[in-house]
Amino acid sequence: MKLNIYETVDELLQKLAEFIVEAAAESIKDYGRFTVALSGGSSPENLYKLLASDNFRNAIEWKNVYFFLGDERYVPLTDNASNYKMINRVLFQPLQIDWSQIFPVDTTHVPEDAAVDYMKEISNYFDGLEPRFDLVLLGLGDNSHTASLFPHTEILHETSATVRSVFLKDQQVYRISFTAPLINKAYRVAFLVYGEAKAEAVQTILEGMPDIENFPAQLIQPDDGELEWFLDKTAASKIKLTA
Repeated sequence: MKLNIYETVDELLQKLAEFIVEAAAESIKDYGRFTVALSGGSSPENLYKLLASDNFRNAIEWKNVYFFLGDERYVPLTDNASNYKMINRVLFQPLQIDWSQIFPVDTTHVPEDAAVDYMKEISNYFDGLEPRFDLVLLGLGDNSHTASLFPHTEILHETSATVRSVFLKDQQVYRISFTAPLINKAYRVAFLVYGEAKAEAVQTILEGMPDIENFPAQLIQPDDGELEWFLDKTAASKIKLTA
């Protein structure tokens, strides 16, 4: 695990964008493609805007990048809560990414079928090979969840590298999510976390006693890949570890 801690959010986003550029270049050089599972929510929106900006839009061979979602809310893709809708607005459309390179979750099915179908789509893309993403980008909730691996949900005990539906009782909603074993097969996993509100969760994940029921992000430990945390100084303010 590597910690990358920056003074400001702008510097953090700049460095993470540069990390993505380097990862994409390496994968495209070696394999001819770069497969990335994106994170939704509010934290990565400005990162995606930066990648689509004049500073980065020509730094990546976008025609060789294939986009998946690590989790999705069970809403129509046109809904404002949809992770896909946000990413499409700030990244795919500005970069004019071809639809053949984008793999959204089909939320027109019931949640369980949506999860099964998404895993089939992932398996078909990897064409018989073990699904291993070049990069999985993750966020962290102040309740220590990541992707849709929420505290006290059944998916936390899933041992298969697959996609599952998750019912959040407190919100009475479903989500579709990569399981921890699927995330952990990635060649690179990067957390993007900033803000003082996340400091306690960061400290608990990195330095607390193992307790996946309450701190699900502790499940993220790549099998044979790199794990990097990109933090601003406020999110890192409670940890004792050094970069």
